[in-house]
Amino acid sequence: MKIIIVGTAYPYRGGLAAYNERLAREFVTEGHEVTIMTFSLQYPSFLFPGKSQYLDGKAPEGLDIYRKVNSINPVNWLVTGNMIRKEKPDILIFKYWLPFMAPCFGTVARLARQNKHTMVISIFDNVIPHEKRAGDKLLTKYFTSSIDGAIAMSASVLKDLSQLRNNLPARINPHPLFDNFGPSVDRETALGTLGLDPLYKYLLFFGFIRKYKGLDLLIEAFAAERLRNKGLKLIIAGEFYEDDAPYREQVNKYQLENDIVFFDRFINDNEVAYFFSIADLVVQPYRSATQSGVTQIAYHFEKPMLVTDVGGLKEIVPHNKCGYVVNPDQSAIADAISDYFFNNRKVAFTKNVKEEKTKYSWKQMTASITEVYNNCIKNDNKK
Repeated sequence: MKIIIVGTAYPYRGGLAAYNERLAREFVTEGHEVTIMTFSLQYPSFLFPGKSQYLDGKAPEGLDIYRKVNSINPVNWLVTGNMIRKEKPDILIFKYWLPFMAPCFGTVARLARQNKHTMVISIFDNVIPHEKRAGDKLLTKYFTSSIDGAIAMSASVLKDLSQLRNNLPARINPHPLFDNFGPSVDRETALGTLGLDPLYKYLLFFGFIRKYKGLDLLIEAFAAERLRNKGLKLIIAGEFYEDDAPYREQVNKYQLENDIVFFDRFINDNEVAYFFSIADLVVQPYRSATQSGVTQIAYHFEKPMLVTDVGGLKEIVPHNKCGYVVNPDQSAIADAISDYFFNNRKVAFTKNVKEEKTKYSWKQMTASITEVYNNCIKNDNKK
């Protein structure tokens, strides 16, 4: 088939770009013709909370990536939509994560579908965003009314989608493994590279930092007396997308300066293996979530996880098998950390993670998209 993916890709950085590029590679491996149309402008700089939207490295080899889409220019949407309409791909894929993109994506999709051939399928990270704003539902409805089918990455996302459109061909397919960060690194090498003490065991909080990710809950939990002076350290690896002062004040308040290590910057792809190879336990203390790419990085590196009982996280991490699913409060988080390290759960949980990870292949994701596409064709023929 001829497939066009519209969304984040090189030279943009982050999980969205990694996802779209990895999906494209899987389709190419299966013999399809794939093009990625990424942004000429993704966010205006004043709207982007991080330090940079861009990668420094070379473009990925073997992928056709073109910078075509301007997220805030309606004239560009018309040009892009008409270009895709004339190209007549079999499938046009959008990865939807934010209502800000709805006017652009929805307009491009409507124009592309006018060729009566292209089926528009969206992969939904979220339908309702973590940080809600006025107009979110209206914008998302504009986009969802422009598509033919959907992939929801968790049951909670599918439920949210059904409130806007309950007649779409859709299926749930969890986030596949993020296996594009290379193999694990031996612990000694990883510790030396990051300058960390080999005498400690390490918890890892990974990814950009915003309120909904609950880092403050984790710091509170890590301050519990039963975890102090037990040879544990917490690594916080990721860029702050909000003021870091409250978190620093927490660390000072509980005198955790020697127990928490900040890598407060964007973590490049070639560094990811070092952080996960060191981690004894990956912790996601989120206040809200639908799903998370971090869990799939952890599965790739075969690391047990502690997640909170929000959104679709519990669908991915079987409780007391591959890790813990706990309430989003500091006491429950501290209890799970204590149980893991002091009752020696690592060996058993790691064995289970190795078995569980086999469910999350990219081949399964492309099969799900193809299944939805075929159902879209059937629906279209009934009209």
